[in-house]
Amino acid sequence: MKPVLERPVAFDVARVREDFPILKREVNGHPLVYFDNAATSQKPQRVLDAIQHYYQDINSNVHRGVHHLSERATKAYEDAREYIARFINARHTHEVNFVRGTTEGINLVASAWGRKFAKAGDEIIVSGMEHHSNIVPWQMLCEEKGARLKVIPVTDTAELDLDGFEKLLSDRSTLVAVAHTCNATGVVNPIEFIIEKAHEAGALVLVDGAQAVPHTAVHMQQLDCDFFAFSGHKAFGPTGIGVLYGKEKLLEEMSPYMGGGEMIEEVTFEKTTYNKLPYKFEAGTPHIEGGIAMAEALKYVESVGYDNIHAHEKNLLAYGTEQLLLIDGLRVFGQTPGKTAVFSFNIGTLHPYDIGVLLDQQGIAVRTGHHCNMPLMKRFNIPGTCRASLAFYNTKEEIDRLVESVLKAQDILM
Repeated sequence: MKPVLERPVAFDVARVREDFPILKREVNGHPLVYFDNAATSQKPQRVLDAIQHYYQDINSNVHRGVHHLSERATKAYEDAREYIARFINARHTHEVNFVRGTTEGINLVASAWGRKFAKAGDEIIVSGMEHHSNIVPWQMLCEEKGARLKVIPVTDTAELDLDGFEKLLSDRSTLVAVAHTCNATGVVNPIEFIIEKAHEAGALVLVDGAQAVPHTAVHMQQLDCDFFAFSGHKAFGPTGIGVLYGKEKLLEEMSPYMGGGEMIEEVTFEKTTYNKLPYKFEAGTPHIEGGIAMAEALKYVESVGYDNIHAHEKNLLAYGTEQLLLIDGLRVFGQTPGKTAVFSFNIGTLHPYDIGVLLDQQGIAVRTGHHCNMPLMKRFNIPGTCRASLAFYNTKEEIDRLVESVLKAQDILM
């Protein structure tokens, strides 16, 4: 399959911000500073237009319809799948399965692969920095099958202990499920190394790519992971839509995740035969406009260019780290080279929730708490953090406002 090629142009953050209507609004009498992109990103106008166009001009159910609207909706939906397959450099379009998001993608593998192939005594490896959605499904599978869950340790610098990872691998290792990028800290894992070592041990690899796709290009044939899941809403697309990529051979061997319409070929009361890929895993009416708009979001990312995104966010990360660390008592978790522009911080004994509330009063949106990453918080013996997570539409001026507002909050709370 021919991959999508980047066509980056000169980057102008002020011009980019014009594409995001919500960035023009005020919150509590202040211009909005949106630093909660790791939870969900904002949407460019072309994504909003794609959703409206679907409902206004071609709204119809997809597949098997012979009328004009159904044919147009089907084409738009399947064109979106084909584009996304090229965007991630999948070998085949039917390796792209539309799901509700990363969480459903992981659960699909745990159910459709795990319940068929996992057995007592197997070992499934996750890391100590995983989002709950990449822990709980595997715990449930291990409990059901009598398998064992093993955990890659996290170092004091919030990185994975790679020596510890290699020691966990054995001839019982069947699957390694690991985040490409940590949602709580922005630390980027050496995913190619992890995949290589896991495959040498005979284990499959599932990559949680939710926090990677908004910031960096991913190429399935280059990575050679077995499964890769990501969400539309974290990559400037709609909520309720995502992608599970899986290698064709594995998907063919797996049982369906859900039963119903679309995923069948023939149904009788005696026996049901299942549809071909990818429809075998897409029971029921899909999130049609979500798939279409998700492709539009990735086309927008392509138009900006990952080179531009990386360079701009790298500058923001360096500047923000320098400015925040000037604040007395502030600690940033995960200061590692190559991380994404995420500042996960605490100030002394101040509770992150209190800081977050005071920042909101000044129009600054951050997220506070454990970020669905309680084991990592426990590793550092903290209840949670304030997390300011940036995107390519953020600016140094917004970081200055964050620093000023944190200082005000510190004065109030101390």
